[in-house]
Amino acid sequence: MVFRNVIVCRMVPGSEDKIAKTFGHYDRATRPQDFGVIGRILLSHHDLYIHIVERNEDPAISGQTRGLPAFKEIAEAIGPYVTPYPRNWQNPSHSVAKEFYRWTAEGTGPAEGTGPDPAGRHLTVIVGRIKPGAEDNVARIFTESDAGTLPVEMSVTARWLYSIDDVYVHLLERSVPHTADDARIHDKPKFGKIMEELSPYISPYNQDAWRGPVDAVAKEYYRWRAED
Repeated sequence: MVFRNVIVCRMVPGSEDKIAKTFGHYDRATRPQDFGVIGRILLSHHDLYIHIVERNEDPAISGQTRGLPAFKEIAEAIGPYVTPYPRNWQNPSHSVAKEFYRWTAEGTGPAEGTGPDPAGRHLTVIVGRIKPGAEDNVARIFTESDAGTLPVEMSVTARWLYSIDDVYVHLLERSVPHTADDARIHDKPKFGKIMEELSPYISPYNQDAWRGPVDAVAKEYYRWRAED
């Protein structure tokens, strides 16, 4: 089973290549897997930096709580482009989003990576704003929806929801890759219903740039997986 940490920061738009180059260098020069890290994926959404770190186990259980190799050097290298998001930030742990909901379709088993994994699953990262304190309501809405047929109709095999301040991050695992054709799914009455129920609590991250649900999908620009 894969344990994920989701790190959320602000970033300078257009700096993806510089950040990817930094992680590419250190992921080749060091062995993150020796510290329990088996993969990472970097994404951007407007001025947000999203960093998903994957481990085989929860560090609280494995005891592998030491930071990534060359953490200080990496932080200094990306420092001109990446800055803390939380208002009351004091240390790096405050950039880790809080998981408040998880669901896996019955019979699918745990995910083995950021996708596609050996089971042919794919990960889409959805970003929005969440009304502070609304996590329980959002979790309730998804609990009710995931008990129905909509996940099967959308080829959804698992989902994880996170929040940090007013940022909402939704990791959506599907048996098919995300494509532009997903717009047809958004016309389903059941999808419209859950969007309506979520509307008091979840809104677009950038309202001015919002045209529809596909605009909430974060852009992946770097991926690394441990080879051994």
